[in-house]
Amino acid sequence: MSIVRRLVRVASLAGALGLWQLLTTLDVDLWLRFGQFPTVGEVAAAFGDRLGTAPYWQDLVHSLRRILVGFLLAAVLGIAAGTAIARSRWAADLLGPLVEVVRPIPAIALVPVAILLLPTNEQGIVFITCAAAFFPVLVSTRHAVRALTPAWEEAVLTMGGGRLRMLFSVVLPGALPGIFGGLSVGIGVGWICVISAEMISGEYGVGYRTWQDYTVVDYPGVFVGMATIGALGWLTSTAVEVLGRRATAWLPRPPERAPFRAARRAARPAASLPAPAPALDKERVA
Repeated sequence: MSIVRRLVRVASLAGALGLWQLLTTLDVDLWLRFGQFPTVGEVAAAFGDRLGTAPYWQDLVHSLRRILVGFLLAAVLGIAAGTAIARSRWAADLLGPLVEVVRPIPAIALVPVAILLLPTNEQGIVFITCAAAFFPVLVSTRHAVRALTPAWEEAVLTMGGGRLRMLFSVVLPGALPGIFGGLSVGIGVGWICVISAEMISGEYGVGYRTWQDYTVVDYPGVFVGMATIGALGWLTSTAVEVLGRRATAWLPRPPERAPFRAARRAARPAASLPAPAPALDKERVA
């Protein structure tokens, strides 16, 4: 990434923070009310205070453990189920209708089910997180496997390869771009549900602490929790994307796009350029 693009991204974030500081400092109260919003300075001071306390890091560890366990379970189960549905008619007939019936149900609506089925709140939160990330991974895997060209499988069969060889040498590697797309969506949805579950039935975690700050009207603490959730989500999503790029490093990459004006000049046909002046015939001039 070029330095200009990095500067633009930093300037975008700085501009948003500057606008926030301006609106809250002036107590703008038009259609949107910023009078009770904490300023950027107040949130930064509260964030600095939280960094030096043990409960903040304990909440961080609890939320990370829940999202990682739930997401890994969803990744394994979603890839396995999506591949099975795409490759087997029996699996499609048995699992397909069940998946399509359960998939529209919001994962956070499964909180009563988790309370009834599982003995502890910790297991219930992991279950909800897994359910949230499971369906994006399954659907992306199913579509990616079904989109593979049959010529690859025919080549393996021609060389005497079996089912396992075809699965691990052709199907899964060929579907990796689509699978990692589902994993990237799944980790984001997982964060939404793990925070919501912590707010409803958690005892520790970033979501639980954010809700507690809201109940005691500690608005800077609420924004500290929101900033922490955003940072954790960005870090985990970036980790999934980096892992996906490394796992699919064998795929051809498109070249980096040139700036718009440079691309237009490069693509301009030669006919549109002015023709050179014709040389004078010396004999005719003489």
